Amino acid sequence: MIAAPGVGFPPLRRSSNGSLQRRAVSRTVMAVSEAVGRNETTATSKRPVYVPTPSNRELRTPHSGFHFDGTSRQFFEGWYFKVSIPECRQSFCFMYSVENPSFTKPLGTLEGVVYGTRFTGVGAQILGADDKYICQYSQESNNFWGSRHELMLGNTFTAKEGSKTPTGEVSPAEFNRCVSEGFQVTPIWHQGFIRDDGRSNYLRTVKTARWEYSTRPVYGWGDVKSKQKSTASWPAVLPVFEPHWQVCMAGGLSTGWIEWDGERFEFEDAPSYSEKNWGAGFPRKWFWVQCNVFKGASGEVALTAGGGRRLLPGLSDIYESTAMIGVHFGGNFYEFVPWDGAVNWEIAPWGFWRICGENKSFLVELEATTTEPGTPLRAPTPEAGLVTACKDTCFADLTLKIWERKSDGSKGELVLDVTSTMAAVEVGGGPWFDTWKGSGDVPEPIKQVLRLPINAEDFFPVPFLKPPGL
Repeated sequence: MIAAPGVGFPPLRRSSNGSLQRRAVSRTVMAVSEAVGRNETTATSKRPVYVPTPSNRELRTPHSGFHFDGTSRQFFEGWYFKVSIPECRQSFCFMYSVENPSFTKPLGTLEGVVYGTRFTGVGAQILGADDKYICQYSQESNNFWGSRHELMLGNTFTAKEGSKTPTGEVSPAEFNRCVSEGFQVTPIWHQGFIRDDGRSNYLRTVKTARWEYSTRPVYGWGDVKSKQKSTASWPAVLPVFEPHWQVCMAGGLSTGWIEWDGERFEFEDAPSYSEKNWGAGFPRKWFWVQCNVFKGASGEVALTAGGGRRLLPGLSDIYESTAMIGVHFGGNFYEFVPWDGAVNWEIAPWGFWRICGENKSFLVELEATTTEPGTPLRAPTPEAGLVTACKDTCFADLTLKIWERKSDGSKGELVLDVTSTMAAVEVGGGPWFDTWKGSGDVPEPIKQVLRLPINAEDFFPVPFLKPPGL
């Protein structure tokens, strides 16, 4: 049982026995007008350090790149980056999306006849401190760029006069010189400035947000010393079982600053996270729980759990329900998926999430609750484009436990017992008339396929032959 007290996800250091331990974190929150210059950090904080994204970086997961294949099929890709500041119990969730990039502007009448309904554009949303919200959206995507094989993307909503918009990763100074409103993000760097477009007057919004921080990945998706895994197994390389889902960084440490609603939040080695989705559209109905800030563990802990109802490929209006739980702790990955064990859940329309799972070696239980009202967020949809489709908060209470599994399937020794007051939770799609109780039902033939020890990247040893995204 892990009983040593710990708070948050501070910087890591190694003890004499080689284990990862914690040290203190510094953090500053001040009025923007008090900051020492718009893009500078104070003497009490650590300046973010920009480094160009290296090739063959450690902890890179499959499906880090942009999956757009150049065809006109219905397609979106969305990215999620989160930074949590335990000292003030605040989180910032950055969400980017691009829809039908084959069409860089809204379709004309003739194109609509040929291709049917296609919504276009790029969106940037942030759910920030106190669950306030900002969104900037453009129906045009001609200034969006994404790397084919790496977690690198950006968009320019408004360029500075006389400047050429970036088409790939640039230095922070070059970005600030060229981009008035927009963003760029890599696995180790994130910066931007967006302005609320006024379409969310039913929410508590902020007018502008500006940020700049660097990140050191600690966990990808898998054991630290092993090759990183595809979150949804190897068939994610195929355009089936959509939408696909990949956790790109289950846990990291971020340093920098965010300006939000008149305050400047400065942080050093704050817990961070990233994931992505892609395909024709989001599931019909879904739930999600994610957390990197815990009490009760002597090492870092990262949790991601989610599930939903999605359309089966080639079948008309037939859906399957599936879910998974992934926990990183002590350098190890504890994976609970329905094709190699069991996952079941009980999710209220809002306020309660209970998810349990088992595999051959371990049992897991998590429960999250909240009395917060939640903030409606947008998601790309084939039917209406980027519209309100889900509800989130970053203020949920969470308990997480893992046990060793005895030979008879009962609970053995307690491996992990942690709690949090900073879990991010979500419900989306619908209908949500009442509590959803379910289990991940995967037909046996599909289970056998998903269990195959296939690494899709091994089929494409020459980089330019790899399909986009992989």
